[in-house]
Amino acid sequence: MSSHEKPTEKPTAPRSLAEALRSRDDTALAALLRGRPDLITPVPTDLTQLATRAGTRASVVRALERLDRFAVQTAQALAVASDPATYDELLGLLAGDDRDPAVTAALPRALHLLREQALVWGADNALRLVRTARELLSPTPQHPSPTGLGPTVREATAGMSPGRIQEVVTTAGLPSTHDSVSAVAALTELFTDRARMTGLLADAPAESVEVLDRLVWGPPYGQVTADPAARLRWLLDRGLLLPTAPGTVVLPREVALHLRAGRAHRAPEPTPPPVTTAATHHPQVVDSTAAGQAYTALTTVEELLKDWDEGGPTVLRAGGLSVRDLKRTAVALDVSEPVAAFWVELAYAAGLLAPDGEADERYAATPAYDEWRELPPADRWARLAEAWLTGTRTAGLVGGRDAKDRVLSALGPGLDRSAALEVRHRVLDLLADLPEGAAPAPESVQARLRWERPPRAGDDLRARLAEWTLHEAEQLGVTGRGALSAHGRALLGADPRPPQAPAGAGPGDKLPFHHRATPPRPTPSPREQATATAAATRLLTPLLPEPLDHVLLQADLTAVAPGPLRRPLADMLGVLADVESKGGATVYRFTPGSVRRALDAGRSASDLHAFLAAHSRTPVPQPLAYLIDDVARRHGHLRVGAASAYVRCDDDALLNEILADKRSAGLRLRRLAPTVLAAQSDPAALLEGLRAMGLAPAAESAEGDVLITRAHAHRTPPRTPPEPVPDGPPTPDATLLTAAIRAIRAGDLATTTPRKPTADTPATTGGELPRTGPAETLATVQAAVLTGQTLWIGYVNAEGAASQRVIAPVRVEGGFVTAYDHTADAVRTYPLHRITGVAELADGQG
Repeated sequence: MSSHEKPTEKPTAPRSLAEALRSRDDTALAALLRGRPDLITPVPTDLTQLATRAGTRASVVRALERLDRFAVQTAQALAVASDPATYDELLGLLAGDDRDPAVTAALPRALHLLREQALVWGADNALRLVRTARELLSPTPQHPSPTGLGPTVREATAGMSPGRIQEVVTTAGLPSTHDSVSAVAALTELFTDRARMTGLLADAPAESVEVLDRLVWGPPYGQVTADPAARLRWLLDRGLLLPTAPGTVVLPREVALHLRAGRAHRAPEPTPPPVTTAATHHPQVVDSTAAGQAYTALTTVEELLKDWDEGGPTVLRAGGLSVRDLKRTAVALDVSEPVAAFWVELAYAAGLLAPDGEADERYAATPAYDEWRELPPADRWARLAEAWLTGTRTAGLVGGRDAKDRVLSALGPGLDRSAALEVRHRVLDLLADLPEGAAPAPESVQARLRWERPPRAGDDLRARLAEWTLHEAEQLGVTGRGALSAHGRALLGADPRPPQAPAGAGPGDKLPFHHRATPPRPTPSPREQATATAAATRLLTPLLPEPLDHVLLQADLTAVAPGPLRRPLADMLGVLADVESKGGATVYRFTPGSVRRALDAGRSASDLHAFLAAHSRTPVPQPLAYLIDDVARRHGHLRVGAASAYVRCDDDALLNEILADKRSAGLRLRRLAPTVLAAQSDPAALLEGLRAMGLAPAAESAEGDVLITRAHAHRTPPRTPPEPVPDGPPTPDATLLTAAIRAIRAGDLATTTPRKPTADTPATTGGELPRTGPAETLATVQAAVLTGQTLWIGYVNAEGAASQRVIAPVRVEGGFVTAYDHTADAVRTYPLHRITGVAELADGQG
């Protein structure tokens, strides 16, 4: 069937939605259940129950919200059409009198979608919108239709007096009738006759036509005084405006449609808007840029968790990170607060950090973080990217407010948005459908998403999710310069060979590109996603720089790392020096404090000299060697222990200097012996105080040995990453669909199969449970075993739930009947005392 042909239906018109569903094959039923998974939660007992559930308000609202804009416009047009409507009437409402060819071509697809989703049923000459959908979409004074149309003439005149209706009919040039019903019918016929309406309006004053022009596209209601002006009186006398309440008039639907040339919508949108290309880059430039950003993402997450290695910020009582701690994290990472919130949430989604569960609960890295650090860089990136792509926590909401006007905090509750998963996939799918190296115009992506899923009034969540997705994909290295990278395309499981840009297209060309004529790709299963992630890892691996085993030492007490460093070198250098700047090359600065930190960790001066000589491509500068020796010479000269605290030193002159220094007043020191000072502060505070004075004390144990302070890694107990919050019931897989359809078909067979008439009852189909006595039940079942007949039974299970079943008895013994149950498609055994009754099926059934 071409796109311009009308869809065809079976010759026999169904009388209800249940009959329409009954005529579908298994493929069509599977499409319905896949598109509306709420219909099989739980599995309906038969097709009648499925139809009833498909007409409930909650299910219909959800189904309407998942339609594209033109499908919604088609449903809105059916809601203002006659019930039932013909295909030609629907086409006229959407395409207008001039039969817009784009609308004419797109209508069969939209109508097929509405039928597939069980929102419309019936043949082309009797299309019916599901009653609940009609109630939701039909215009009312309280809920105006998006079409801008008002009530019909019949609806608007329902409260008018018969005499007034006759006056309107006569003034409009129609003969008077004997009753209001025929008068309204005559007026409706006039308003729907294009030629006669054109003649009637040709005599209208210009001021009256202006009034109609203001109301024609809605809202159709207006206010009038008790003594309307002449231009309004002319319209009221002819029924072109009808009163609905004191001081209120409405433009009848038939009049508006004539003035609109038959269109229900001012601007039908039969085709999706194109995603335009804002700039085009060479694919290799895109991939290398994205790979560089991917490596930056890894170092940022490592830096974040290294900063929290000994226990991070405390957990708020309501959960989450405080505003002050988020600001501190942003400063430490040298990023803005929204970006810091993204990295914190990403590490949490990947299972790398969590609350530690202690009494004074704090955030800390999880054991999974240590495992993650040992993975190759590409595998570490894949772990982060997959967590971002499949998660529903939304970092962009941080700093906003929830429905109760409470501030939403990073790592706190209330950040899950079930739409995030679908929007992220859809945005990246649109990028994947562009030519390689093409970066989309963000506003065209937004326009496309609005067409595919029209937003509800006042709800811009999907637009914000799309904007955040574009920014986060760039930060994470899924995209480079706005274009989807090769490893990003693989992460989606998309076609590795996207369409190519037209010949001659250059960077910055505004290239329109329409989406392929296929529905959005379904969200991949965990197994499919794992396969896609592995493919992305393979593509990213050769693009990431190899870790280096050397640095360049400089005379200004700095070291330059020209690239990423291997783990042992990076860890040791992080202790021995402070990071001064980051970027393509990292600059480390050596200070007395950083050298003392290395000495506190148990390294000796000779260890540090050997380390630098082994890992520097340049000679160790003399100032750096002097710095290490000078700090080492003073390191441990003073000893701090526990009295409350004490200081001891073999050089009593140094202790005299400390006592005389005004900066030591806060330590409240006093001399116990020529080489010992006592303090009223604890050892840790005493250490910090002396170091602030420029000294290099060392802590000692109760035995007098120097305490070596090594980096302590605080870890949480094993934690699982947060689970995504699904957007309604999950889409059923093929196995569940097959089992559900089999059960629905079998249940429908039990309720619709005719049963053989008896002396007391005529031939009927299943409705109420059959009722027979125990003796008759046993005799009928025993006879069916001998003759191979199929029976219809009523059965009550152990929980008291009643059901109808179609069975083929095989054996009766010991108070039980063993039979093949057509309803369950399995052999079952039933206690005879739980069978309420039995009936033979009509000839030719079973």
